[in-house]
Amino acid sequence: MNLKKLATLVSAIALSATVSTNAMAKDTIALVISTLNNPFFVSLKDGAQKEADKLGYNLVVLDSQNNPAKELANVQDLTVRGTKVLLINPTDSDAVGNAVKMANKAKIPVITLDRVAASGEVVSHVASDNTFGGKIAGDFIARKLGKGAKVIQLEGLAGTSAARERGAGFMKSAEKNKFVILASQPADFDRTKGLNVMQNLLTAHPDVQAVFAQNDEMALGAIRALQIAGKNGVMVVGFDGTADGIKAVESGKMAATVAQRPDQIGVIGVETADRVLKGEKVQAIIPVDLKLVTK
Repeated sequence: MNLKKLATLVSAIALSATVSTNAMAKDTIALVISTLNNPFFVSLKDGAQKEADKLGYNLVVLDSQNNPAKELANVQDLTVRGTKVLLINPTDSDAVGNAVKMANKAKIPVITLDRVAASGEVVSHVASDNTFGGKIAGDFIARKLGKGAKVIQLEGLAGTSAARERGAGFMKSAEKNKFVILASQPADFDRTKGLNVMQNLLTAHPDVQAVFAQNDEMALGAIRALQIAGKNGVMVVGFDGTADGIKAVESGKMAATVAQRPDQIGVIGVETADRVLKGEKVQAIIPVDLKLVTK
């Protein structure tokens, strides 16, 4: 074999290997998540990973640790890593706008999960109807305790759309049912903070009849505070339907939880990314069902 034929053969083999590698290469979808220190968002991530594996995508997951600056750095990192679509669960609905705009500039389509972005261009938002969920919680308390119930609300992380919307829905029911809102205070969607805030509020409001916590983690913290104080007759209603939350409902420690399906939010997020990559039209808002879980 002469040198010319050998060179042609080597070139053909190299081209074949390149085509084969490209055929096997997976497109990358990124998931930037507010925090993985919360079972709800771990479940969301797991749902997204399962669907990405099923559809043959490489899913890169980055944890923002509830820090908008970390979130922005995560998105900046992803813009140079060949990301085809960005799924983002914002730490803060206003602050995330800068990260969304950065992705827009890099021509990366953005899909928000669970919490909205107040600015920047988003192709789709996948979430439960948090306002309706807050109203469901308030209406449940009203059915059990009647009008004029004395209630404490534990609020989520200030600046998140989920906290605002759940609070708005709950307050709509509270006004209709003439609840006496003894206190409404943030505990940042955190179990330990829920415990500490509830302990402080119990000192000032020992006559509380019910607690609405804007997520199950704070609800579980509130339950612990009530146990420590020896108050057994106070109704606690949570939100999210996490495994621990549902377990608390089944054991009778929590009266109810408004259950989201975080795994489905993750699944639908990746499904939507797949449709975007295929050039298909997607809905601007994709709702995920809610249900009230009681014993």
